[in-house]
Amino acid sequence: MKLGLEPQMLAAAAALDAGEVVLAATDTVYGLAIKPGSDAAVRALYALKGRSPSRPLPIMVGQVDEIGALGVEINDAARRLLRSELVPGPLTVALGFAPGAGRPAWLDGRVEVAVRVPADSPMRDLVLSSGPLLVTSANYTDRSTPSTVTEILAELDGRPGAVVDSGPMPEMPSTLVNCNLDVPVIERAGLVPEHVVQELLS
Repeated sequence: MKLGLEPQMLAAAAALDAGEVVLAATDTVYGLAIKPGSDAAVRALYALKGRSPSRPLPIMVGQVDEIGALGVEINDAARRLLRSELVPGPLTVALGFAPGAGRPAWLDGRVEVAVRVPADSPMRDLVLSSGPLLVTSANYTDRSTPSTVTEILAELDGRPGAVVDSGPMPEMPSTLVNCNLDVPVIERAGLVPEHVVQELLS
């Protein structure tokens, strides 16, 4: 049993351990999460979203210090963002892999990863309890993420193994900044305004 979690969260943590998909709120939108390392769990998540397996899944971790264990290269631009007041929070950073660095087997074949440390939310509790998770927005592919669990379940192609309902959530995602480039690029507008990102990078 994982200490410090409410019964609904304990059920979600157990579902993750069993290789099932969990629906829970992040600090931005609702997300679908799985523990990495299970091909069956990955297939189930892609099926729920109707998403092509060619589109890689983002990663959430509980602390910034856990990111290095993924084998990524944290360059100066990424370091500025990850050590800012925006993290934990609604900022996702895409990172490449450091040459010669070890990486978990479940990241084999990836050329970069999008990583986020969520702020207080059920999903943050889960990553702190269960370790790094593959997490993507809880929407059918190429649609906006609904604000309620009822709407999400009506849209998905199937049902997750566990659901944590936190009531209506915002529909604005995290801001995505690709730092695996010579000049960082904001690839998705979100809760963090562009000018705030640019000020940190300048």
